[in-house]
Amino acid sequence: MMQETELRELLDNEAARINSPGFIDGDPVQFPRRFERQEDIEAASLLSATIAWGNRKMICRNCDRLMGFLADDPYAFIMEGAWEAIDDDRNIHRTFFGRNLKYYLKGLRLAFSRYGTMEGLAASSGAAESELPAWTFARRLGEVLAEANAGVRDSRCLPVNIDTTALKRVNMALRWLVRDDGIVDMGVWKVLKPSQLFIPMDVHVSDVSRGLGLLERKSTDRRAVELLTARLRQYRPDDPCVYDYALFGIGMGL
Repeated sequence: MMQETELRELLDNEAARINSPGFIDGDPVQFPRRFERQEDIEAASLLSATIAWGNRKMICRNCDRLMGFLADDPYAFIMEGAWEAIDDDRNIHRTFFGRNLKYYLKGLRLAFSRYGTMEGLAASSGAAESELPAWTFARRLGEVLAEANAGVRDSRCLPVNIDTTALKRVNMALRWLVRDDGIVDMGVWKVLKPSQLFIPMDVHVSDVSRGLGLLERKSTDRRAVELLTARLRQYRPDDPCVYDYALFGIGMGL
């Protein structure tokens, strides 16, 4: 087990090394970074993060293809209802198909119509006042998606077990939208502060965290995310998710 000073030094060094412009081209964050209009950035962030599981090269290839489906103009594509022409059985990414994409886009059109931006939806949900902003935002977004789709929930788009899920994909999108150090993440939202973010936890990040002694909980769930983020806030209370770069990069050969 590392001494506390050694662990902090490792995390700081790895975060600084990986949180660099060179990281962008191999990561799905590159896709929302293509755009300047906030609505495009928000749509591209949520959609790219939604299919960000598995092999990184495959994720980036399929995100690029997804942006092509949206005519590289995601907000206009959504608001014009152009998604109706997408084949339900078209494979987008692994087990995510055209029917799932259409579900999400239909819900996003309602959200944009009602709140103006996804940041507006987050504000209306009370995320800024919540102890768990990502989960509060996701709950409201899930309600809007279901409302736009005759009450149906689609776990391919958003977890249905909001109270217990680690919410990795939404936490990733929020890191892109909220962190504002001007390096990789875009920081276009002001409704939340970087200090309110939670680590986007998947199996790799949770395994690395346990190996480093940052986390003891065996489950990769919301409680584990809370515990790990609280631990990292001891080092950077203003920006705990900067350490997502370190935890992701360790063991990945980046």
